[in-house]
Amino acid sequence: MEGHIVRKQIRQDGLPHRALVDALEKYGLLLLQDKVLPSVVGIITGERVAGSWWSHPQAQEIFHRLDELEATGDVVPTKLIGGKVTLVHRRLWPALAAVGNAREEWQMGGLSAAAGRLLARVDKEKSVPATGPASKELQERLLVDAHEAHTPSGRHVTMLKPWPRARLTPAQGRRQLEEAAAAFGANATALPWRK
Repeated sequence: MEGHIVRKQIRQDGLPHRALVDALEKYGLLLLQDKVLPSVVGIITGERVAGSWWSHPQAQEIFHRLDELEATGDVVPTKLIGGKVTLVHRRLWPALAAVGNAREEWQMGGLSAAAGRLLARVDKEKSVPATGPASKELQERLLVDAHEAHTPSGRHVTMLKPWPRARLTPAQGRRQLEEAAAAFGANATALPWRK
């Protein structure tokens, strides 16, 4: 989560920004896109967008507002609810780190050899650029903190890092995230350890 600490001035020139911040503060979670649950796309467009939000007329606005939210250092994106990109507010980071660091059966059981090698690399090197099925597998099992980074050439790459040391037990972390998900309206089976 250290990579998300950089703060920068954000525009606060409209309702979408305030509504996004309010939703994150209220729930602690916000999906990037969903047809039912609160999401960045839904708040900005005021509609349930089917298909890729990149094809929506407000795609640039969505992109800029998402970038602003991440730049505040108060959210971390991860694949928490239903395997979808979920913005997790700072107050739930200790819970997320506790779950991510647990290395429980739901995370490690059946892990592919390629994902196991990539996880060992992340543990050793502390920051690894990665794409593909192994990277996705680690992200879906919450085994890594994954975030977009810009290379000097301007490309976007996904960087995988270990979660910071947890102050909570895995059970405490799961309970806090389950409570936040329930308050958010998500079904408990949408969480990766409850599948």
